Amino acid sequence: MSDPGRSAAHAADPAAPPRVLAVAGSDSGGGAGIQADLKTMLALGVHGMTVVTAVTAQNSLGVQGAWELPVEAVRAQYRSVVDDIGVQAVKTGMLSSAPVVTAVAELLGATAVPVVVDPVGISKHGDALLADSALDAVRTRLLPAATVATPNLDEVARLTGVTVEDEGDLPRAAAAVLALGPRWALVKGGHLRGDAVDLLTDGTEEHWLRAPRLDNRHTHGTGCTLASAIAAGLGRGQDVVTAVRAAKEYVTGAVRHGFALGGGIGPVDHGWRTR
Repeated sequence: MSDPGRSAAHAADPAAPPRVLAVAGSDSGGGAGIQADLKTMLALGVHGMTVVTAVTAQNSLGVQGAWELPVEAVRAQYRSVVDDIGVQAVKTGMLSSAPVVTAVAELLGATAVPVVVDPVGISKHGDALLADSALDAVRTRLLPAATVATPNLDEVARLTGVTVEDEGDLPRAAAAVLALGPRWALVKGGHLRGDAVDLLTDGTEEHWLRAPRLDNRHTHGTGCTLASAIAAGLGRGQDVVTAVRAAKEYVTGAVRHGFALGGGIGPVDHGWRTR
């Protein structure tokens, strides 16, 4: 049986931009989640589509509430998009619970396109976005479906038990992530001192991505933006290394131009290249 994502994509208007699907939660403040995904995809020249997994009441100060959508609603959104429009890459973000993680992993397994998994666990403000009971499903079901997994250091520790104190620990952290099944691991070292350094590896080759640490506290949405930018590159046909390097450059610019909103942490600027 042919893959529905592929068959629909082949029938599309050749003038249409590549199609990339974000499976994630909604951020009512517009800085992260589905909103950040769509802004990033527009900025990088692909057509963004969504499967909303949860709705949050969220602003610059934190997450005031979160409501998970039923699994059947998640499945219906995914099938609606993939079966008709088709996709060329998928990005996952906030998945909330084990049933949602399991359902999304099953859907991804039947869609033969690159997948970027951002194993979102905690918001920028420290609010939990993934239940502890869902960790095993992320490890055993979701990460094996990933072309690229993009955990930050907190997520690495939560998923693997490996803690990172300095960039010398990044290879060990990446190896622990790769052991869970993704083809590539991008371990984000943004919480370390010094330059913002990330390690991309498939276990045989290493690519160190460095950027200067920017003096800007308005960084809400950084992780969502990076994962979506990688998915946009993969959807446009780039290889993993090229897509990740381009995404790092885009996110660095977005952080440099991040701006204040509300009374807390403002968002990165997804439209920085056009302002």
